[in-house]
Amino acid sequence: MATSAAASPLCTWLVSACMSVSYEKHHTDPKRLSQWTKRKNFVSKCISRGGSDADFVSNLLTNVSGIQSSCIAFEKCKEYNHSEGLFTLLGSQTAWTRKQRSINRPAAISVSGETVAVRPADGVTTEKKQLTKQPRVVVTGVGVVTPIGDDADVFYNNLLEGVSGISEIEAFDCAQFPTKIAGEIKSFSPDGWVAPKISKRADKFTLYLLTAGKKALADAGITEEVLGKLDKRRCGVIGGSALGGMGDGIEALRVSYKKMNPFCIPFATTNIGSALLAMDLGWMGPNYSISSACATSNFCILNAAHHIITGESDVMLCGGSDAAVLPIGLGGFVACGALSKRNGEPTKASRPWDINRDGFVIGDGAGALLLEDLEHAKRRGAKIYAEFLGGSYTCDAYHFTDPHPDGSGLALCIENALAQSGVAKEDVNYVNAYGSSTPRGDLKEYRALIHCFGKNPELRVNSTKSMTGHLLGASGAVEAVATVKAIQTGWVHPNINLENPDEGMDMNVLVGIKKEPLDIKVALSNSFGFGGHNSSILFAPYKCI
Repeated sequence: MATSAAASPLCTWLVSACMSVSYEKHHTDPKRLSQWTKRKNFVSKCISRGGSDADFVSNLLTNVSGIQSSCIAFEKCKEYNHSEGLFTLLGSQTAWTRKQRSINRPAAISVSGETVAVRPADGVTTEKKQLTKQPRVVVTGVGVVTPIGDDADVFYNNLLEGVSGISEIEAFDCAQFPTKIAGEIKSFSPDGWVAPKISKRADKFTLYLLTAGKKALADAGITEEVLGKLDKRRCGVIGGSALGGMGDGIEALRVSYKKMNPFCIPFATTNIGSALLAMDLGWMGPNYSISSACATSNFCILNAAHHIITGESDVMLCGGSDAAVLPIGLGGFVACGALSKRNGEPTKASRPWDINRDGFVIGDGAGALLLEDLEHAKRRGAKIYAEFLGGSYTCDAYHFTDPHPDGSGLALCIENALAQSGVAKEDVNYVNAYGSSTPRGDLKEYRALIHCFGKNPELRVNSTKSMTGHLLGASGAVEAVATVKAIQTGWVHPNINLENPDEGMDMNVLVGIKKEPLDIKVALSNSFGFGGHNSSILFAPYKCI
């Protein structure tokens, strides 16, 4: 029975090969030899026939049972004894499973209206690839530029101590604006991190990303010596921005187009930071930017990890940057009605989940993480901050700026992240929330968290924005750094200004106004953005298993 079943695909192949004999005799240029010609010669050696090629084919096609018996009984030739592929099936006494048949089933073509099977081309394998273990992704370096510090350790220590970076704007005259405060970076120098000619031409958002990226590399121990040993074809950069950098060009245009920097367009694009870092490092792997409003950084981190998980890259530098504390940035968000007007108390203006919040506070900054294949990191002796477990992104598909009323998009994003990572919801005991200090947004996220995790007695939730303000496209990366530092130190920072929790807020879930010790099992970092973009990322302490 097995022999008969195996003979059928063989015979159809023989039919197609023999049919080509007559066709090629009348239609093929003798100067051009095809693969069918080779098969014709092969078949003619294996089958002794008394009539013409056309007669032989006709006899085969008119008698299906004759096809099978003819194929089984033909006299073996030398080529048969040394052949592989379909001929080996004749000796099989084992019934095929459906899966085995689908793997070994020959391709089909149509000849004169009849569909016939053909032998796989030489050199083409039909065997399935062996499954390989998915690479693990770890964080080996971090870098930041923020209103409360441009060193990762200083930055996180200030978070733990409840230091606010919100102050009156000094970079320009904002007397005409109802909001006069921001998370402004007062003193920043790219010296030692960025080439002088780039420093003179580039927008601040680019300088911030270049600096944060270089600091992440230094933190990861990527010295010139180590850099020279890396396979630069397997190293990439993904850095994004929500707004990019048109500020300088617009200001110059107020005077005259002749005052505009000839580099203003390339230096305004969101991909310029990634491109310049790659040029400086010589990294030839994946390189692009993503712009998903305030979820930008998380999208960049998730995509960077994907390149490692798929085996395309060993090392990926990723993050985000924005510099919106400009007249056009401030004016635009004022027009949206999104900003706090608590000008008299800048440090108390950003207050996620507090009943007296009146909007968010914009800020400048950048964050970068160096993600690395675990085995690659171990081979070079890198320190490991944490392990990236996975994440997800979804869309509310609802409104330009408002989250969906029932928070379904946020909850779906979190649930997808857990499923994709294989993490049980009971294991998540820390959330660095988006928490931007908006009346509707904070409530929607809190309810989504409670929906996903319930009132887990171990769950603690905080918002870095209570001290940095909202760094827009940079916020996700900066908050991912805060999440990784929380794992490293065993301390979670406070929610400053959470003096009167909004109705329904459980202070057994929200961190209070003082830092708290926490042995983190799995940490979740959320970022959401205008347009309904949602993103969630999961980190955990690295464990050697």
